[in-house]
Amino acid sequence: MTYTASSGALRGTVAIPASKSQAHRLLICAALGAHPVTLRCDGLSRDIEATVACLRGLGAEIAVADNVLRVTPIAKTAAASTLRCGESGSTLRFLLPVTAALGADAAFEMEGRLPQRPLAPLDEQLTAHGAKLSREGDILRCCGQLRAGEYTLPGNISSQYISGLLFALPLLEGDSVLRVTGKVESAAYIAMTEDALRLSGITFYKEGQTYRIPGAQRYCLPRQLQVEGDWSNAAFFLCAGAFSPEGVTVTGLNLSSSQGDRAVVDILRRFGAEVTQSADSVTVKGGTLHGITVDAAAIPDLIPVLSVVAAAAEGESRITGAARLRLKESDRLQTTAQLLTALGGEVTELPDGLVIRGTAQLRGGSADACNDHRIAMSAAVAASICRGSVTVEGSECVSKSYPRFWEDYSKLKG
Repeated sequence: MTYTASSGALRGTVAIPASKSQAHRLLICAALGAHPVTLRCDGLSRDIEATVACLRGLGAEIAVADNVLRVTPIAKTAAASTLRCGESGSTLRFLLPVTAALGADAAFEMEGRLPQRPLAPLDEQLTAHGAKLSREGDILRCCGQLRAGEYTLPGNISSQYISGLLFALPLLEGDSVLRVTGKVESAAYIAMTEDALRLSGITFYKEGQTYRIPGAQRYCLPRQLQVEGDWSNAAFFLCAGAFSPEGVTVTGLNLSSSQGDRAVVDILRRFGAEVTQSADSVTVKGGTLHGITVDAAAIPDLIPVLSVVAAAAEGESRITGAARLRLKESDRLQTTAQLLTALGGEVTELPDGLVIRGTAQLRGGSADACNDHRIAMSAAVAASICRGSVTVEGSECVSKSYPRFWEDYSKLKG
């Protein structure tokens, strides 16, 4: 499918859908819990649907209606199950350790680029503690019983590995230790997992980068919860506001959220945009934009759309610490550079970053989303600074994280 975004600024107010990151975590905690839980989740994406499908495969009952998910916990794991995790890296990396902790026999079906994304050394830690893993093409089989003990993971490969073990280790009979070594990247995502564990009544002790986790615990979330708004998706409209004289307001946000992509507010201020905040909303208006340097280590998902802002900012901007973007739904350093170049931007791709020379205005044209939701949405934002329209090829991929994106976008185009 294609979507043609006309040139010109966005303006108005949009209510952002629920956080995909928080929804993953709360669904898992609910499925492992002691009683049914009702989650209000405004907007279900393909990734969330993948987690729902996998939890059902493990034995949870999940009813979905009108953005409400009613979760009845896993009482007994299925003897053998197929877990369809689609392209969702969070679903696979969170639930692989959980499946092993439950002693379940399961086959994870992976799609898109997910089979190419790394699992080491998480898989090595799991097999060293009793899990049995085998790979057949796009199928990853897991069986055996995970044992309590001492686990070690590097902090600079994937925060999802650490979160997966934090979900699993409280379920084991004995006590465990999880040591995270080296620099921790995307620490905010680990903080979100810690928040979900505390909310579930799970006890753990953290000293520096070492977790001590008592075993034989049971999850116990409150019976009713609201999933907070998604800062990662809000970032697209907030960045579009940086090109708008009238401004764009995003509502439904938790201004004290642990979501790392809340950093978009401060980054837009550094670019020179006018940013104001109120109870649950943020408004961004255009200002005199200038180039800055952005370290991507903690905020990789923001880089494509921040690169669009950089393309309109006076001077040169640099994206650093972004090597991990090459292992996303697309090689996001490459596809971001291709997007800006296709629309008339000036960008140099580096092994771990980008150098973007602001040109104030792009010409427009056709952009290939490369089956990457964040590239598609960034292309739409780019139309705000183009002389001509932007045709987004493969626009349907936004359903991975934000199915109603084009509807919300068209309303802001007026």
